Amino acid sequence: MQKQFAIIGLGRFGSSLARTLAKLGAEVLAVDLDPEKVRAIAPVVTEAVEADATSQSVLTELGVKNFDVAVVAISGFEASLLVTLYLKQLGAGQVVVKAASDVHARILESVGADTVVFPEKDMGRRLAYSLVSGSVIDYIELSEDYGVIEIAVQGALVGRTLRNLDLRNKMGFNIVAIKRDNQVNMYVNPDEPLHETDVMIAIGPNDGIRRLNEILERG
Repeated sequence: MQKQFAIIGLGRFGSSLARTLAKLGAEVLAVDLDPEKVRAIAPVVTEAVEADATSQSVLTELGVKNFDVAVVAISGFEASLLVTLYLKQLGAGQVVVKAASDVHARILESVGADTVVFPEKDMGRRLAYSLVSGSVIDYIELSEDYGVIEIAVQGALVGRTLRNLDLRNKMGFNIVAIKRDNQVNMYVNPDEPLHETDVMIAIGPNDGIRRLNEILERG
């Protein structure tokens, strides 16, 4: 059975989330007050509704309590708080809410938000890591200190082997896979030379990125 998602708020985050979920085959209800945003998303999702989600009666009529996950992607502090509170009162399953600050997050959690996300903060961190090292093409934070990192093989890395680079001992990176020619290989040969188009997928400490950058700059 397909999972059902209610996405409330169709700004950049909400609309991107709704489109991606629909592309992955999920049933998606998209809700926003702006008719233009609703019209734009309508051909992509299961149902798109122009409505004021800060009204508890509207949420009741939309049947959001029957959805597996409700995502509150509204930017306004008061509006996101109200919608989160109403969703929990109506008995919605998992409620995921976008927050703009740590204070916002704590208040949302106090009224019952199951998961709080920080899209702007997360994207800012990912951009920062990619700017610090041109080799880092993506980064997903797992904790304050660790993350999953995609490292493009270039410069001093080309032609080297993982055994020779010794990334685990030098910077704490565990290489879990190599992407080559759009294929992900989980069985990594530590003695095979790296290709210029390869991408290493690593799990390791965030400060290892700085040490990696130092190695690349030295050549």
